[in-house]
Amino acid sequence: LIMNIGDKIPEVLGLNTDGKEVKASDFAGKPLIIYFYPKDNTPGCTAEACSIRDYNKELKDMGYEVIGISKDSTASHVKFADKYELPFLLLSDPTTEVNQAFGVWQKKKMAGREYMGTVRTTFVTDANHIITHIITKVNTKNAGEQLIDLLKA
Repeated sequence: LIMNIGDKIPEVLGLNTDGKEVKASDFAGKPLIIYFYPKDNTPGCTAEACSIRDYNKELKDMGYEVIGISKDSTASHVKFADKYELPFLLLSDPTTEVNQAFGVWQKKKMAGREYMGTVRTTFVTDANHIITHIITKVNTKNAGEQLIDLLKA
């Protein structure tokens, strides 16, 4: 169900803050870090975004472009990015089409009820957008460091 290492990522990645569709081919020849997260402005997602922000320069120096994706609206993303000075692209996936294409839209359980939601997952690709690493156990407080350690290993 979930995409695997060695798979090529889908072409459509979501909508940018102008509501324009962003495609993988817009980043031709650039390795990507695509992280899926459940919701803007929640404690875990904020910690994760800020940690990645703090390592963004280092990731960029390694050639990576970072993209965060959630089903929040583009307006929500603008506020979230402004509030925490996030230097990377946040894409909106209101229909969950992109979440589903990556296999991260799954049944979740909370307080005894089941619902569909985004399972926090990070995908790393090479310059041809083939997945090289998948982080399913994201350390939200140290997500940036976790990526650096993985990429340097």
